[in-house]
Amino acid sequence: MALSVYNTLTRQKETFHPIEEGKVKMYVCGPTVYNYIHVGNARTAVAFDTVRRYLEYRGYDVTYVSNFTDVDDKLIKAANEQNEDVLDIADRFIRAYKEDVGALNVQEADINPRATETIKEMIDLIQNLIDDGFAYESAGDVYFRTKQFDHYGQLSQQSVDELKVGARIGVGEQKEDPLDFTLWKAAKPDEVSWDSPWGHGRPGWHVECSAMVNKYLGETIDIHAGGQDLIFPHHENEIAQSEAANHETMANYWIHNGYLNIDNEKMSKSLGNVKLVHDMVQEYNPNVIRFFINTVHYRNPINFSDELLKYAEQSYDRLKTTYNNLLHRLDKSANLLEAEKVEKGEQAIQRLRAEFIQAMDDDFNTANAITVMFEAVKEANKQLEDKNSSVTLLKAYITLLDEFSSVLGIYLKEDDALLDEHIEQKIQQREAARKHKDFSTADRIRDELKDQGIVLEDTPQGVRWKRA
Repeated sequence: MALSVYNTLTRQKETFHPIEEGKVKMYVCGPTVYNYIHVGNARTAVAFDTVRRYLEYRGYDVTYVSNFTDVDDKLIKAANEQNEDVLDIADRFIRAYKEDVGALNVQEADINPRATETIKEMIDLIQNLIDDGFAYESAGDVYFRTKQFDHYGQLSQQSVDELKVGARIGVGEQKEDPLDFTLWKAAKPDEVSWDSPWGHGRPGWHVECSAMVNKYLGETIDIHAGGQDLIFPHHENEIAQSEAANHETMANYWIHNGYLNIDNEKMSKSLGNVKLVHDMVQEYNPNVIRFFINTVHYRNPINFSDELLKYAEQSYDRLKTTYNNLLHRLDKSANLLEAEKVEKGEQAIQRLRAEFIQAMDDDFNTANAITVMFEAVKEANKQLEDKNSSVTLLKAYITLLDEFSSVLGIYLKEDDALLDEHIEQKIQQREAARKHKDFSTADRIRDELKDQGIVLEDTPQGVRWKRA
């Protein structure tokens, strides 16, 4: 089986061939740290953390770089409004970002470069472009000449003529062409700035990623990733300035996650439906949020709603219940299965592992991988129903679910106290149903617990329970 990746640049799936065998250089565009991140930012973080996890699962040594934009117009505006230093705001929200995505089990990047720490590299890159005729200085600003780069528009699949229709020259800009974009901005009074050959100023947004990729990963990388909204102009401009400066392909595979809606509407401040991860992880189990994100293929649009999250919670609980029942059952297994039966069970596990890999090899299709995971749960439950289930097979299913959950970035194990609390809650619900003569609900709860390996005993002293 070979891993195939949908490349935005070519609009087709391609067999993945890293530059260096066994190694992957991966860059993901990170947040502008002027506020708490919203769930759309979280989707990007989760999607490409899952990609990274799967590449590592398949044996690749991944160098994962994701930046922080810690100076731009939004940060400067926030600093002015709050009478605070730009870098102090950036520091605060970088910490908040790490806490929020950490709650979603997103692993820290190998390197988190900050724009303010890469100023020298950006200035050097801009000067290189000027020297080669791809950029020019104008009244303290520096612009990239798009007409000099023959392949401009290749990522977004738009011609220069099409792009120029909507291009405008802003107030204060002195461009040669409306489509030229900013590499360096001359400083305004009382604005954070750095010295440069063109006077005091600060970098444009697009140039920081090109400089960081060069510095930390090299001129050509394997994977460049980000949200679909970054295809144009951000990633288009990255390609232009990097390839003009280096005369090398910037990235071999460009991958982008789809848009996110809230209750079937676009998430926006004007609609008042922006969901901050900082708030959501207080309301929902972060594992459920991550699980839900992975139920949709990363390139497809995803819709968030309370109803869908509750359904995801039920599905996640099914996975967790089976996993924990396997753990609890281990010490009660007689291991009496015949060798032939064990061999058949191990073949089923090998088949499930192969199907999971096949799903993820198809452009990291987590939706199909989760389907395989539930098939594994179904097979594992058959072992739990067998009083003489094999220790070998129980351990094998635990290992299998560990592998799958590790790739998807969700935790299934819970301590006994938490599991006991869940059982007690169910028993109380059953007792309340019986009190109100709702015997169908009482029976359903009893059957649910039985399916989870929990046996209830009604005694004169009350309800007792034990694990089967």
